[in-house]
Amino acid sequence: MKCKAGIAWDSEGFINKYIAGCGTSCEPVTPQMLGAPYYRGNFNALVIPTGFGNSMYSSILPALRASSGRIEKFVKKGGRVIAFGAMTNDSDSYNWLPFKCEYVHEYFSASVSDDNAGEFHGFLEDFDASNVECDGYFKTKDVDFDVIAKTEDEKAVMIAKKYGDGYYLVTSVHELPSKSFIRKFCSGNVEILF
Repeated sequence: MKCKAGIAWDSEGFINKYIAGCGTSCEPVTPQMLGAPYYRGNFNALVIPTGFGNSMYSSILPALRASSGRIEKFVKKGGRVIAFGAMTNDSDSYNWLPFKCEYVHEYFSASVSDDNAGEFHGFLEDFDASNVECDGYFKTKDVDFDVIAKTEDEKAVMIAKKYGDGYYLVTSVHELPSKSFIRKFCSGNVEILF
């Protein structure tokens, strides 16, 4: 079993250290690397940290848009993408995904239920699910994805979309996933060419 993640961000940071501490190999994937046709990373999952949509935090969003076709191919071949909250009111922050995903940026704490999590169960296991920090939620009218976790007032805070042999997992939970979840999400029988 291989356990490796690409971290899409401007430079290495806390998320790289956290994921490495979960027992997962990490490879930084900068905006320049995402857009470079000669870049050939091999990993099981691509992690897009919180704040990717806000230019105050990162310049990764234009690169995600420019390489959306490449990301789609990676997922179709069995790769997994986890994207956290965009941290912006820009409604186009998720337009690099191959499905409609409308994010509402809003800070709140709430009780979160992941009863529909299926294979994504365990994301919340390292903290108190009755008081989860979130940086927004996803609109669920006329959508083509599964709601994985939601608040008591029905705000979708984690969604998933099966795409080919892989998955897109999108979350506005403003907490780090559990270590066991990271290991499971970033594992596969083979690393996939990005």
